[in-house]
Amino acid sequence: MTSRSPAADRLIDRRTLLASTGALALAAATSRPAFADTQAGRAEAAAADAPPLVPTPQFEQAFAKVVGNGTPIEGRVVLELPEDAENGNIVPYKISIESPMTADDHIAEVHLLSTQNPQASVAVFQFTPLSGKAAVSGRMRLAKTQEVVAVALTSSNTLLIGRHKITVGIGGCGAE
Repeated sequence: MTSRSPAADRLIDRRTLLASTGALALAAATSRPAFADTQAGRAEAAAADAPPLVPTPQFEQAFAKVVGNGTPIEGRVVLELPEDAENGNIVPYKISIESPMTADDHIAEVHLLSTQNPQASVAVFQFTPLSGKAAVSGRMRLAKTQEVVAVALTSSNTLLIGRHKITVGIGGCGAE
């Protein structure tokens, strides 16, 4: 009779190891959608319970300075931002405005504003017919979940507006 050591009883052959690893991977893959659904459900519930976003006085002042007594028209300004920004320090954006960019009809300025940052005016871009198209992209900092607004002024003094709500995980503007 041969005697087996206790360590020999704990050894796993290659086939058993591969089968166990495959079963574990399959279990993890099939449980992920349920986890994602739970996370999505929590996010939707949090959004439903969230108070409405009220623009800061700084935004109200900056917006009034740009718009004055005018009424901006929605539709021609395309403001692209992610729906969610994990980190408010580096939020990419793209702004484009439909315009022929001729001497008689072009976009003259675009103001990028944030409704919740300590300083509402993020950037001002100026264009001429030589710009070719009214488009710009970059990155900005956002303090918290908010609406970002782009207001364009045409050469004929028409105001155009685009808006986008973005959820910010970690604020990027420091202490307010």
